[in-house]
Amino acid sequence: MLKVLRTAAWVGAAAWVGLVVGRGRFWDSRADRLRDPLGGGATPDVHAVVPARNEADVVARTVASLLAQEYAGRFALTLVDDRSEDGTAEVVDATIARFGAGGRAGVTRARPRPDGWTGKVWALAEGVAAARAAGSRPAYWWFTDADVEHDPDTLARLVATAVAEDRALVSQMVALHCASPAERLLIPAFVFFFRMLYPFAWVNDDRRATAAAAGGSDLVADDALRAIGGIERIKAELIDDCALAAAVKGSGGGVSLGLATRSRSIRTYASVGAIWSMVARTAYTQLAYSPVLLAGTVAGMVLLYYVPVAATFAGLRRRRADLALPGAIAWATMALAYAPTLRLYRQHRLGAVALPLAAGLYTAMTIDSARRHVLGRGGNWKGRTFRRQRD
Repeated sequence: MLKVLRTAAWVGAAAWVGLVVGRGRFWDSRADRLRDPLGGGATPDVHAVVPARNEADVVARTVASLLAQEYAGRFALTLVDDRSEDGTAEVVDATIARFGAGGRAGVTRARPRPDGWTGKVWALAEGVAAARAAGSRPAYWWFTDADVEHDPDTLARLVATAVAEDRALVSQMVALHCASPAERLLIPAFVFFFRMLYPFAWVNDDRRATAAAAGGSDLVADDALRAIGGIERIKAELIDDCALAAAVKGSGGGVSLGLATRSRSIRTYASVGAIWSMVARTAYTQLAYSPVLLAGTVAGMVLLYYVPVAATFAGLRRRRADLALPGAIAWATMALAYAPTLRLYRQHRLGAVALPLAAGLYTAMTIDSARRHVLGRGGNWKGRTFRRQRD
C-alpha cells in the first residue's frame, strides 16, 4: 500500500509541476487589465440587459452602478423582471426614477418561459427582444447580473478593450464576495479551479479552441450575436456564459476573459450549504452528464489534492523520506500556485495549505450534482428546476 501511495505521490508531484509550467499560466491572478477608455472619436452605442428574478435585496445597487457609468457614447439599460415575487421591478423603477433615467432605462416583464429554455437565457432573450422592439440598435450588448456592482469607468474600459483588440466578446470574472468563513475557504478556490479548467491565456488566444466567459459581465458585439443565431443559440444551456463564448469563438470572433476587482458581486454566501447549492446546480453539466468523466474527475482530484497530503503525513509518521518528499513537493507546488489567488482576495497566503480541504468539498459537490441530475433535481435556480434536454 505504501508503495502505491509513493508512486501516486510522485505522479501527483510531476502533474503539479507540469500544470504550473505548461497550463497557460492559470495561476496568474493579475486583475483589471482592461484598456483605458477611448480618447477622442465616436464611441459605439451599448445596451445593457440585466436578467433579474427575486433580486430586490441587491438590485438597487446594481442598477445605480449601471446608471452612473461614465461613458461618452449612447448607453441604455433594460432590466428583465423574470416573474419576481419580491418587488424587484418596483425597486428598479424607483432607482431609475431617482436617477431621472426614464429615457434610457426601463423594466420589461418576461413572458412565460417556453419549453427548452433555461431561465436566465430566456430573460436575456426577452431583454434583447424588448430593446430591439423599442428601436435600439446597439453595436454592443452588455449582459451583466443583477447582483454585480460596477465602478463608473467599467463600460468605457470594456468597450475600449473590445475596439482596440478586435474582440467580439469581452468577459470579466467579477470579484466574488469573500467575507464569511465559508467564502474565505471556498470562493478563492472556486476562482482557482475555474482558471485551471479554462486558462485565460488560452481563452484569449485565437489559435486555441479553448473558450470560456464569466456571466457576471459580458460585452458582446451585436454582429457576433447575430452571427451565432442570437441568444436562441444557447437557449438550453445551464452554463450559458461558457456556451456563449464557445459559440462566438467557434464562429470566428475573438474572446477576451480576465479577472476584475472593479466589478464585484454583492451576493453573499454565508454558509457552505449556500455555495454547495450554487456549484451543484451545474457541476455535472460541466462534465456533459458523463459518469466516465465524473469518475475521471474524482480520480484526478484525489491524485492532485488528497494524495499529496496523505503521502506527506504518512511519510512523516513512518519517517520515510521517500514517501514524504513527493507529497511535500506536490503540496508545496499547489500552495505556491494558489497563493496569487489568495492575494487577489486579500486572504493570508498560509491559507493555501487548506486548498486540499476546499478541493475535497468541491469534489463532494460535483458528486452531489450528479446525484441531483440523476434524480431529476439538477439545474435548480431561483426556485425552479431546469432538467437536462435529452437528444
